[in-house]
Amino acid sequence: MPESYNIILEISRYDPESHLSWIQTYQVEAGGILRFVDVLRKINDEQDPTLAWASSCEHAQCGSCGIIVNGKPLLACELLVKDAVEKFNGHTFKLKPLTIAPILRDLVVDLEKAYDKIHAVKPYLIKPAPPNPDGDEYRILPERVEKYVEATQCINCFCCATACISSHHHFIGPNATMANIVRLMDPRETAKEERMDILYREDGLYRCHTSKACSFVCPKEIDVSHFLALGKEGKF
Repeated sequence: MPESYNIILEISRYDPESHLSWIQTYQVEAGGILRFVDVLRKINDEQDPTLAWASSCEHAQCGSCGIIVNGKPLLACELLVKDAVEKFNGHTFKLKPLTIAPILRDLVVDLEKAYDKIHAVKPYLIKPAPPNPDGDEYRILPERVEKYVEATQCINCFCCATACISSHHHFIGPNATMANIVRLMDPRETAKEERMDILYREDGLYRCHTSKACSFVCPKEIDVSHFLALGKEGKF
């Protein structure tokens, strides 16, 4: 396996001042263990400081570096160059911004707008049950938590919402829907009726087409479609 790769990035650009959009090509010599965030940073340092992209933790925990690479939504901080070459069977990569919010510049989208859908489902305990009278915490049996703990690992990177074939047609989105279902499964939540109203409202769960694209692209390997299926079956 070569230590470095000559790769070509065809990146979608957008200038909010002129409202112009175009594709710009960059050729980069990159080590195989460099992540795509490193490659983008390398472009900034060596070729084009105007290229805009987003990142924060760069440890796959914040979701801010989500982009589309060759049609697949993913986290740029997780994708290694050598893995990309193998995964996509080539050295040319088309990079686009996620489609879940307006583009601010180049690969950067307005995540505050995307989060409006998350806020709409109230991803917190609306009306928590009182703590156990024998202590200052609410005790949950491990086997009860095991049923939904996987879903709590969601970082709201919106890769699933981008891949979803329904989320651009008046669907609140798989990650927002799963956040509501998690609270329905949480025994501490007592506002079940309000949560059911959110789940089955006009832009709610029944907009899901069960394509399972959400599970396929999830960087945290959460079976999102499984939890949406539980919602459809009413198994909370």
